[in-house]
Amino acid sequence: MSWTDDRVEILKKMWGEGKSASQIAKELGGVTRNAVIGKVHRLGLSNRSGGGGTSKAAAKEKAPAKPKAAEKPKAAPSEPAAAPAKPVPRPKLVVTAGQPLPPQPSANEISPEALASVREVEKKAKKLSVMELTERTCKWPVGDPATEDFWFCGLPVQQGKPYCEAHVGVAFQPMSARRDRRR
Repeated sequence: MSWTDDRVEILKKMWGEGKSASQIAKELGGVTRNAVIGKVHRLGLSNRSGGGGTSKAAAKEKAPAKPKAAEKPKAAPSEPAAAPAKPVPRPKLVVTAGQPLPPQPSANEISPEALASVREVEKKAKKLSVMELTERTCKWPVGDPATEDFWFCGLPVQQGKPYCEAHVGVAFQPMSARRDRRR
């Protein structure tokens, strides 16, 4: 199913008349309720009160059906909010090979003993790929995932945890210990 101009016009008309997404989907045929909702959102028709796609005739037909809504003083403040039809763009985090990773927790938040233990363990690590991991291997990632030098620890895990003993010491620190280091 594709959204032809005719089908979009039918959607706009029915949406302006106050029909539900389910009713519109049934009328159009071949689309789901969610497809209708998505198209309404992409067309900027989401707010029925501002009526981005409502025609003047549809607005006149709708007004007499609900006279109490027009009398309410609360209706006026919602109208200016419906005016901007453009969605606010949100920045997306995209990490590709060769780019630095986003900021990670600083090393000074981890106890020096735990860091020393991790460095020793990583010398003995099995250096597994993601395809070699099992429920019994440490899943601690080492390195930059965007490079070929990336690997997982792979040593035997501590009971009930996803990491080996050394990495559990870094990942699962008591709350008071973390709080004390920040001061």
